[in-house]
Amino acid sequence: MLKIKKFKVYLLLSAVASLMGVGFNHSAGFSLSPQANVRLTTEPPISQIIPFEAEAKTPQLPEKLTLQAVDATGKPVENAKINLKIFTPPQNPWFTTDFPIVEGTKLLDIQAIASQGQLQVQQILPIRGNYQLQVNVTPITPNAFTPIQQTLNLSVPENPVKYRNFAILAGILLIVGLGGGWVIGGRQETQPGEIAPQRVRLLLSGATVMAIIALLAINLSSEMAQSQTSHEEHHHHTSAAEAEGDHHHRSAAEPETDNYGIVRQQGLEVQLLGDVSATVGQPAKLQVQVVDEKTKQPVSDVLLNIKTTAQEDGWVPFAYQGTPDAAGKLSWEQQFFDGAPHNIQVEVSPQPNSSRQFSPLRVQKNVDVEGVAPPLSIRLIVLAYLTGIIIIGLLVGLQLRRKLSPQY
Repeated sequence: MLKIKKFKVYLLLSAVASLMGVGFNHSAGFSLSPQANVRLTTEPPISQIIPFEAEAKTPQLPEKLTLQAVDATGKPVENAKINLKIFTPPQNPWFTTDFPIVEGTKLLDIQAIASQGQLQVQQILPIRGNYQLQVNVTPITPNAFTPIQQTLNLSVPENPVKYRNFAILAGILLIVGLGGGWVIGGRQETQPGEIAPQRVRLLLSGATVMAIIALLAINLSSEMAQSQTSHEEHHHHTSAAEAEGDHHHRSAAEPETDNYGIVRQQGLEVQLLGDVSATVGQPAKLQVQVVDEKTKQPVSDVLLNIKTTAQEDGWVPFAYQGTPDAAGKLSWEQQFFDGAPHNIQVEVSPQPNSSRQFSPLRVQKNVDVEGVAPPLSIRLIVLAYLTGIIIIGLLVGLQLRRKLSPQY
């Protein structure tokens, strides 16, 4: 009888263990099953992407970022809305970038229709570091698929040219410090009433003057940059006012392009709305709206080709081609990180299979951008680094001169 009870207990424990095993296997299978996600590809490849170079001899092309939303089976989702937000690398005052005001800010925010679950934008990445791409994919038709929220990371290395230039500058400052240390370390006589030999006093005075000049140059360059930006803004406002006066004298034979944010041609009304001025470090809000000129109903069966161009050098920091939503609108936010005035141009063309066919229309507007000088703390940190290199060279030169000089 006891053996029978033990056998029953054994069977019960075995059954429980089997059920737990099945449960664990099912749970493991569920956790390891593929999930809907967003895939990121870049052109050029990530390893070849470098930050924006303001002094480049040839215009720098924007990086092409392609986001593809796929379901659990790896099949692209259809009829989706994709919201993409790009955030720049966080602030690091001790190792700042070329655009410290841009660090830790929003670079781009765009929401677009993706019939095949794909969003492709062209965007210049201004600084080195780890960018965050926050992607939110939702269905146009409710409950067509489970929404996808994902954060992608894109690491951009520093341009090797920056390291070379810094090494050259550091080498020059180090040589200056070595020379000063060699002079100070020499055997010199101090005259009565002097606290240091004449050559030492002259060297220290020269170093002090150089430090003051460097600090003044850094601050004056920042102030001049701001003053130049203000002058450019005034110039562009004046030019826009003069052009506005000539706007009404344009003939009908001129190209179907409008410089003032609105165009009405071929039964369509296209408006480029949003901010006309921006500040570095803060995104500007922009929107394109397409409606039927007669019925005032939204038009969505068109293609929008958006391109932003820096007016000073002609390079393109942002471009996108897509379609408006059901309300005939496409909205986005973009940051103008270099402080130069920009031109926003949108070309509207018909979709290949659309019943509405027309010649492409172009609408554009200018955006004045206010530059922001780097904080004083960052400028002082940079000055301290340069001064520190000179001091290191000074100490090394002083020790070398003392070791190599004959002892009396």
